[in-house]
Amino acid sequence: MNRGKYIPDELVIKRAKEAVAIELQKKKALNASAIVYDPATEKIYQLNSDGSRTPIAERLKKGRYSERQSQ
Repeated sequence: MNRGKYIPDELVIKRAKEAVAIELQKKKALNASAIVYDPATEKIYQLNSDGSRTPIAERLKKGRYSERQSQ
């Protein structure tokens, strides 16, 4: 397979991050809220157009479904 026609993975990741940043700016300009995930706190937030964040949910911990239900 000739890989000369493909772009490197680093460029794909860079473009994806830029696309997400542009979409967040667009939602902010339209006064629409967006849902974002913060990997540091492992929480899901609603990002409002004024910049405030409202926590919505937490990331599910790994494990069996039956173990999560008993907690």
